[in-house]
Amino acid sequence: MKKSLLALSLFAAFQAQAATATATSKFVEAESFGEHGGWVLDTQFIEIMGSPYLMAHGLGKPVEDASATVKSPGAGEFKVWVRTKNWVGPWDAPGAPGRFQVSVNGEKLAKEFGAEGKDWLWEDGGTVTLKDGDLKLALHDLTGFNGRVDAIYLTSDLNAAPPVEKAALAKFRHEQLGLPAEPPVTKEYDLVVVGGGYGGLGAAISAARQGLKVALIQNRGVLGGNGSSEVQVWAMGGTRRGLYPHLGEIVEEFADRASNSPGRIEEYGDELKEKVVRAEKNIDLFLFHHVWKVEMKEEKGAKKIAAVIALDVKNSTEKKIPGKFFSDCTGHGTLGAMAEASYTMALKGHLGMSNMWVIHKKEASQEWPETPWALQLTPEDFPEPHAMKPQKASGNQRNMEGYQTVDLSKLDHENFLKGEWFWESGFDKHPIEELELVRDWNLRAVFGAFSTMRKTNPEKYKNYSFDWLAYIGGTRESRLIQGDLVLTEKDVIAGKQFPDGCVPTTWDLDLHYPREQFMKTYPENPFISRAVFGEGIDRRVGYPVPYRCFYSKDIENMFMAGRQISVDRGALGSTRVMRTIGMMGEVVGKAAYLSVRHETTPRGVYEQYLDNLKELMSQPGAMRRDGIESPLYLPEGAVKLPPVVMDFIPLDKLEGLVIDDSEAELTGTWTHGEGLKPYVHKGYHYGREKGARAKYIFSVKESGKYEVRVNWQPHENRGTSVPVSVQSAEGAKTATLNQKEKAGLDKGFHSLGTFTFNAGEEASVIIGTENSGGNVHLDAVQILPAK
Repeated sequence: MKKSLLALSLFAAFQAQAATATATSKFVEAESFGEHGGWVLDTQFIEIMGSPYLMAHGLGKPVEDASATVKSPGAGEFKVWVRTKNWVGPWDAPGAPGRFQVSVNGEKLAKEFGAEGKDWLWEDGGTVTLKDGDLKLALHDLTGFNGRVDAIYLTSDLNAAPPVEKAALAKFRHEQLGLPAEPPVTKEYDLVVVGGGYGGLGAAISAARQGLKVALIQNRGVLGGNGSSEVQVWAMGGTRRGLYPHLGEIVEEFADRASNSPGRIEEYGDELKEKVVRAEKNIDLFLFHHVWKVEMKEEKGAKKIAAVIALDVKNSTEKKIPGKFFSDCTGHGTLGAMAEASYTMALKGHLGMSNMWVIHKKEASQEWPETPWALQLTPEDFPEPHAMKPQKASGNQRNMEGYQTVDLSKLDHENFLKGEWFWESGFDKHPIEELELVRDWNLRAVFGAFSTMRKTNPEKYKNYSFDWLAYIGGTRESRLIQGDLVLTEKDVIAGKQFPDGCVPTTWDLDLHYPREQFMKTYPENPFISRAVFGEGIDRRVGYPVPYRCFYSKDIENMFMAGRQISVDRGALGSTRVMRTIGMMGEVVGKAAYLSVRHETTPRGVYEQYLDNLKELMSQPGAMRRDGIESPLYLPEGAVKLPPVVMDFIPLDKLEGLVIDDSEAELTGTWTHGEGLKPYVHKGYHYGREKGARAKYIFSVKESGKYEVRVNWQPHENRGTSVPVSVQSAEGAKTATLNQKEKAGLDKGFHSLGTFTFNAGEEASVIIGTENSGGNVHLDAVQILPAK
């Protein structure tokens, strides 16, 4: 009897093994579908859940089907598994906004996916009967609210299920797709730039113009990072100033001139960024490629990156890309972390992630479904969206008039409202591992707010619908890779000067915290932030960030450009804006050239070739060389940028003797101002109190005739008959000024005429308020030898 049972058991085991051995299967990545329809490709959480995926980002309206035609795994009955996620499941929210169906050869499966569990899982879709030949698959969105699909697995083994654990699933995926054990190898590059934001763009273009062979790898389909149309954070930070005023010229070739953040998609210049990159013959651009592995080597005890493995996020194939030098421009410090570079990361109380949004007023009433799964809010829980009116340009945006790539006058801003940067959460969530949860919380907050607006103020909002909502999050803080120097907030505030100071950071020390006013309903996970600005940044000239912050202290051939550079959290508040980051990339590209040219390391550039780097940073951004050994030259047809028009005029840029309003003797009440630009030095004063006056005292070194000029910027509330008196060797001469009108001369100066002054004698210009007819504007007085 025992022998019979044993025989039956062995026979059953043999049959099971035989069935498994003969089972056929098909693994189809959703991102590899030939037609994505209205589904979007999300690549930002590959490290978290193991893959890119398709998402039905329909803003409340079901999107068009995604479809694919693949080879059938065979004829017969097959079990269907779909890897998906009920994205509101982590909070046990009612309803399932991400529901969708799968159709096989035109027949929709009865199962509605996306309504189970709290994390990514394989949902059982039942069985289907297949034939040999083509197999047609489609994803059918049911809600328009961010249903998501990673992959579909069909197997003839009706008792088999794909693995769930991350490492096992990765191995299973690789085997099912039939990928080679070793990926094909590209040519070796002088510099491999990982990340296509402003830092990556600056590094790639700068290095290419120095004659290096460059690979630029970006895991999305557009360049610009947070400054792309997908995220719409406008590019801030002053360029073309400070110690090396040519830094930033490359950035200004591709930077946006957006009038709003968020704004209109056209304003963010995705096409321009790609055009500028593709114009560089030394750059190979790898769009839709995600670096997820590194190969390391050790030379003389030093750790180096030998190559990166990049996943093609549209078809799941891989490429091995070797290089001499690498630059982590990922923002998250992803490359550095994989290479085991030292880094710091605040796990609590850090800057969060924004998902901004825009709603559009239509002529007719718009439908909007119930959203019980969204955050349940009251009007007191969030700020109402602002009207999208073109903002007054500042900094380099104003300076680039005439270089605008989009005619802002033709964009319809009037009927758009925007949810801005402060729609931000994740302050106490893990900056890497919980990012998908942070993004999804932001979505729940935005959809919940819009539902509240429509219910509590239907007359105002009934005609509004969503025009745009960022599904790619705008992250501000995660890893900070350590270099040979860690720049601190104290260094910046104190204005500490380093021998390798270079990139000017002009943004204030800007850190974000939850806004207490809007924390009452969800205090454990607030979603509206406030900005706290520290002091110490000269926004006109900038603080020079040291070069030693731009390379890893551990990985001998790795640079960094981006918000992950070697700074502490306080300094990050200033250095994290995009034009500044782009200039970091420019410096990295030049330093990479010196590293290749002199067969040294990023550290070696600082120790042995810093003067050479300073010389390169002093050259125009359009300069290039044909090969590593070739000289620099300015090519014909190089981009000519508009002249720099600073918000202020430095004293050392003015000829002759200049007396600033800050040096004048002021009587009465005057108010300091900086709103009218450009001004001389550190602002100006204005006022109209009766009896107030300003006396500019000076003396010349040589007797003779001199032209006297005064400076002002016009404004509608300025005086039309401002009294001014010049005290010279000729006595006192008076005049009146109409400060509503432009001053007339370059840089806002107006000539009072020519006067005789004796060497060493006190002279003065006195400006008063008597019968001025409005506010009197005080700025600089300039004394020039008469021509």
